[in-house]
Amino acid sequence: MQARRTPTQNHLLAALPAAELMRLAPHLEPVPLPLGAVIYESGGAQDYVYFPASGIVSLLYVMNDGSAAEIAVVGNEGMVGIALFMGGGTTPSRAVVQSAGSAWRLDAARIKAEFARGGELQRLLLRYTQALITQMTQTAVCNRHHVLEQQLCRWLLLSLDRLASNRLVMTQQLIANMLGVRREGVTEAAGRLQAEGLIDYRRGRIRVLDRAKLEKRVCECYGVVRRECDRLLAPAPALVAALAA
Repeated sequence: MQARRTPTQNHLLAALPAAELMRLAPHLEPVPLPLGAVIYESGGAQDYVYFPASGIVSLLYVMNDGSAAEIAVVGNEGMVGIALFMGGGTTPSRAVVQSAGSAWRLDAARIKAEFARGGELQRLLLRYTQALITQMTQTAVCNRHHVLEQQLCRWLLLSLDRLASNRLVMTQQLIANMLGVRREGVTEAAGRLQAEGLIDYRRGRIRVLDRAKLEKRVCECYGVVRRECDRLLAPAPALVAALAA
């Protein structure tokens, strides 16, 4: 049987005090996240924010010639659409579903009003935004200074952190598009990881066989993003005490 979807499957919503979540709940709409769906386009109007319950959304920067590179990934730890409450309204990036799942969405007027109220939701969204900026910054550093194999390991681990299993459905061409590199480079890097028993890759499906070795192989960028996310999005002391009571 399919597990019943609840807003608390998203970590930001789960971290809200009960009163704030109850106020939001009637306005949260469950929506599917089909593989490849474009949630918003570069420069396009954003009518909703999305709180993923499962799946992964990639934030991509698309060049004039159509080529693209991933600048961040979002799963059930966060949300898509920070421009709405940050005051920008639009963003130059595109948001595309990388791994199918589902989300809860909230319309633009509601998220702006809730953010303006202050309180725990505002605090969480600002801290999440800082974590997302860290991920974007570290991605830029990684793409400039680290070899493709390390970039692939980082991408695999960030994706695994946002999935319920150790399997990803992703062709080498799509991975190349995400990383902004040639497909042949991904083929070689994935081949080395498979030969050493870290992953199994076949017919567009990747299964991580040895996460511990993958973490030893990855560059420092993954650890920076992971630690900052854990630090910024850790439950508030009052919430921890309430859960322990």
